[in-house]
Amino acid sequence: MFVKDVMTKNPITITPDDVVSNAVDIFQNNNFHRLPVVDKSNHVVGLITERIVAENVPSKATSLSIHEINYLLNKTTIGDIMLKDIKSIGPNALLEEAAALMMETRVFTLPVVDQGFLIGVITQKDIFNAFIEVQGYYNKGTRVVVTIENDQPGILRDIATIFANNNISITHLVVERNEAINIVIRVDEIDSDKVKDLLSDRYQIIDIKSYK
Repeated sequence: MFVKDVMTKNPITITPDDVVSNAVDIFQNNNFHRLPVVDKSNHVVGLITERIVAENVPSKATSLSIHEINYLLNKTTIGDIMLKDIKSIGPNALLEEAAALMMETRVFTLPVVDQGFLIGVITQKDIFNAFIEVQGYYNKGTRVVVTIENDQPGILRDIATIFANNNISITHLVVERNEAINIVIRVDEIDSDKVKDLLSDRYQIIDIKSYK
């Protein structure tokens, strides 16, 4: 799966010359927590977050009056406090590349840039949603997990053939390689007992569940 498949296209942005109060309004009205900062040519120049705003603007709990706080919000610009040294990613990058970059930089929103121009953003939430989609969590059918002691070519072909011969389609498939090799398979057959009977003679099933 590519970044372009899950990113938010044409995101709301803000400029370095905008005042912080504008960012606060956008955060509150749209339930956002982060905004890309772009110049007049739509090139990414920074990132502003709710946390950065909170760290740089006094709260109502300070000795400052509401008037003074509002004055600061309308005087301080985004360019004064934004995160400038940020990473971006291209639309054709793989989703796992975006996830790895987020983990490395500890910034969980990445601007998506094509030829220098902002075309979207991808967030930690987007990656979580994509993971759920890849696993087929919301699909009707059966999820079965088989464990393989001795990996060898042709196992996936054999499993696919078993299902195909019984008019069952594989909708999602993930291979987990840890201490053991587990194959997580989702099929469009709701009858989990039928799926179990088809596989149990040849494979060790460690988990099976139907989703209706």
